[in-house]
Amino acid sequence: MSTQYSVIVPAYKEATNLYPLVTRIFAALRRSDSPVPAPLVEVIVVDDNSRDGSVEAVHALQQEGYNVRIIVRTTERGLSSAVVRGFQEALGDNMLCMDADLQHPPEYVPQMLASLSPASQFVLGTRYAKGHAGAVDKDWPLYRRVISNGARMLALPLTPASDPMTGFFGIRKESFMKARNLNASGFKIALDLLVKAHIPPHAIAEVPFAFGLRAAGESKLDSKVMLRYLEQLAELYWFKYSGALVFAMLLLFILMVLVLRWMWGMLEPDPMEKVPSGRGRAKGRW
Repeated sequence: MSTQYSVIVPAYKEATNLYPLVTRIFAALRRSDSPVPAPLVEVIVVDDNSRDGSVEAVHALQQEGYNVRIIVRTTERGLSSAVVRGFQEALGDNMLCMDADLQHPPEYVPQMLASLSPASQFVLGTRYAKGHAGAVDKDWPLYRRVISNGARMLALPLTPASDPMTGFFGIRKESFMKARNLNASGFKIALDLLVKAHIPPHAIAEVPFAFGLRAAGESKLDSKVMLRYLEQLAELYWFKYSGALVFAMLLLFILMVLVLRWMWGMLEPDPMEKVPSGRGRAKGRW
């Protein structure tokens, strides 16, 4: 059977999480109630040259019959560029991105993949869907909740999606191919794709889920990452609204020209006004 679905897992020093992640993904797909058959799915790990045993972990999974492969990047770094590379290498037309640290529950993969269709070009695993607000693990630190909510509020003018900050999302290949000038160093590739692939609100599907704690490894969130997110927001605001700003400035310029012409007309003498008679030139006139 040909591959129709691809699960992309960007990773850096996540070797200890790869075996439980992949086995849980395929266990969920092999359930009798799974809407997506396991033979149609591949898993692609995009590793930034971790040298921590990730390659060996994937090879062990292949030996057990799992449809998983690994791409080791030696000249590139970064989460967003890793996701883009995975999407470029994917064989399936329905592509899903998820973290390697098990914070995105593998048991949701079948539902997420099944949500993609010609009508639904984008799917988000959301913690803030209506009726599921605050679906965050009870042990999640308060500062992480504050950062997540703040970042989400800053993105609201860019997309109506309830949780564009999530790294658990999927996109159809035809929409991915439409995106131009993706920010390879951006903090949130899902937000970048929502804006630059011009995903309309009606084409966004959402799957509520609870975001838990990482199983192993270290969190990548730090002040530099948050600064990159703010830089990404500025770039996306310009990308989406620059045309409107230019149009507004053009209207303002035209209005100023009209006002100036009106004022100039008020100052000019009436051409029908009679010039005082007399010999020679009239005083005060050239």
